[in-house]
Amino acid sequence: MVFDRLIHPFCICSFSLTVSRTKSESGVPEVPVPADDTPEVLNKALSGLSSRWKNWWVRGILTPAMISFFFIIIYLGPMVLMMIVLCIQIKCFHEIITIGYSVYHSYHLPWFRTLSWYFLLCVNYFFYGETVTDYFFTLVQREEPLRILSKYHRFISFALYLTGFCMFVLSLVKKHYRLQFYMFGWTHVTLLIVVTQSHLIIHNLFEGMIWFIVPISCVICNDIMAYMFGFFFGRTPLIKLSPKKTWEGFIGGFFATIVFGILLSYVMSGYRFFVCPVEFNNDSNSFTVDCKPSELFQLQDYGLPPVLQSITGWTIVKLYPFQIHSIALSAFASIMGPFGGFFASGFKRAFKIKDFANTIPGHGGIMDRFDCQYLMATFVNVYIASFIRGPNPSKVIQQLLALRPDQQLHIFNSLKAHLTEKGLLPLLEEAA
Repeated sequence: MVFDRLIHPFCICSFSLTVSRTKSESGVPEVPVPADDTPEVLNKALSGLSSRWKNWWVRGILTPAMISFFFIIIYLGPMVLMMIVLCIQIKCFHEIITIGYSVYHSYHLPWFRTLSWYFLLCVNYFFYGETVTDYFFTLVQREEPLRILSKYHRFISFALYLTGFCMFVLSLVKKHYRLQFYMFGWTHVTLLIVVTQSHLIIHNLFEGMIWFIVPISCVICNDIMAYMFGFFFGRTPLIKLSPKKTWEGFIGGFFATIVFGILLSYVMSGYRFFVCPVEFNNDSNSFTVDCKPSELFQLQDYGLPPVLQSITGWTIVKLYPFQIHSIALSAFASIMGPFGGFFASGFKRAFKIKDFANTIPGHGGIMDRFDCQYLMATFVNVYIASFIRGPNPSKVIQQLLALRPDQQLHIFNSLKAHLTEKGLLPLLEEAA
């Protein structure tokens, strides 16, 4: 058996490259297991309990603390939320890159960490520059340096990435080519998973804080309720990647999350602070969250199906249209969201680690808490683009201002003729 493994082509490559003495039986270098950083006070207070109940109490104590911190951040406003998302993104990137560095530390790969963080900087510069240009065009046009950076943003981003690419090629070392390209791919996949998804979270946030808070809260609710139902009623295993996940927890979490999403949406839809998009106000020279709520956040009458009428005795209920959309968000958080966690579990099993890090006692690393959130962020962004948002007026104006004067005049005359034909222009002139 040992002889067969040694002569296998993959193992020959692995053994020829490996100078580390620490390996697992499968040929994958082991990642050092982080020490238990549970506060000593909790360790002493829970010392008489089994590991199962100890983990229950640690999670039960720290979860409300994290939720309270989340509420405080929401109170501070969207710009603080954006900075928190950026910090979480950097921490998640650090946790994944550290795993790669820990696995292959003995190779002493030149510039691996430096290039990884450089590529993170380049990708963030590209994405955040695009976001600022799209959503805060008036601010960009007002400031000369920002206007120049916006005009040549993509070229600058490409030049920065090209510099990193050349640095990687120059850092290639004989006998380590395959491993260096492997780590190059590791870094880029990490960027794809972490940075791209956090960028989508920012886009969702600028559409209105409700598009940020409700999806994230649904994932948190599903995680908590699935754990609760699974802890007390779980008997049937759900998936081999996560042996502790059960069908009872999965189903209980689904229904609890649907109800939670509808109720939370009802409460938040009545406040402009949550439903209005983030905009830059030229008069006050600041970012504002104030608008006339769209029809999506105005109460409307909905007729109940005959079955529900016979049960409740109601024929009509008043709901915000967003509550209907919240059912789709809650369903995705309950059905597809956990697959982000399963993906992370498969990744951790591949490297024989329990958690990405030990940042949060009883919960693991930041990535352990946000593995489902990134998948959710993509769905929300696609959902908004497909069913909610129309063309972006700010972006249309940006493109118009970039045209030559004669082209702008042609578009103006065409738009004027169109509005006159529709009978809207005289009304606008009277209103003016």
